[in-house]
Amino acid sequence: MGAFRVRAPGVLARVPGMRILISADMEGATGVTWTDDVVPGSPQWDRFRRLFTGDVNAVLAGLFEAGASDVLVNEAHSSQRNLLLEDLDPRARMLTGRHKPLSMMQGVDSGVDGVVFLGYHAGAGFDGVLSHTYLENQITGVWLDDVPASEGRLNAGMAAEYGVPVLLVSGDDKTCEDARDYAPEAELVQVKECVSRYAAICLPPSRTAELLTGAAADAMSRAGREERRVGPHRIEVEFDASHLAQATAVIPTVEQIGTRRVGFDAPDMTEAMKCFKVVTAIAAGAVQGIYG
Repeated sequence: MGAFRVRAPGVLARVPGMRILISADMEGATGVTWTDDVVPGSPQWDRFRRLFTGDVNAVLAGLFEAGASDVLVNEAHSSQRNLLLEDLDPRARMLTGRHKPLSMMQGVDSGVDGVVFLGYHAGAGFDGVLSHTYLENQITGVWLDDVPASEGRLNAGMAAEYGVPVLLVSGDDKTCEDARDYAPEAELVQVKECVSRYAAICLPPSRTAELLTGAAADAMSRAGREERRVGPHRIEVEFDASHLAQATAVIPTVEQIGTRRVGFDAPDMTEAMKCFKVVTAIAAGAVQGIYG
């Protein structure tokens, strides 16, 4: 596998009383490589939701070992009903279900001292296992303040607004490369190496669990509130078809700036992400059968 950084656990820097949020996505979980692994209802999904839960438990073990007092796991993938509550580490709490105001980052505004991006993936328009940004295949690119943006970069911007450091990011090698730029101090755990959009060289769960637990324990040394970074942001979104840009441009503040591209400005990252969520919902609703 390619190079990646995971510090071997040494003497743990215990940080008692710290509250942590885990934003748990599924495409970057151990072993996941294609559609059936992450779409509810298939035998493969049943199999991989157990591996997904195993990744979460491995991170929880490291966080609690290093002194976390409370960890909220926010189910952040698709239906947001994929993790197995009955198999979850009993010390944790889980937020499950859809239509959360802050979506993947729900809970970041509750006074947490750090956030983990678990099972993340590369953004739309980039190489990576199941790479996308919010919509699986209609969006070809997203830009935050003129910088190409994955879900990780967008969510890191939200975390910064609340003064919450990104402690750890896990996923494939492309995810880790992306995270080195938007969260340079975070621990990175590469659970697989991208070969193509639907293929990867994977580590077995016993090995990824060891890496995740060790990195989570090390990451706790960085837990603690930071200065909030609040300010205006611009998001631009490019689609694979012109009618999706036309459909989303009816949203107040959203402007069509190209045949397949829209953009909007917001006073802060929270408002930017709320508008982005509306853009993706309208676009998804405008898709018509096999012609998109």
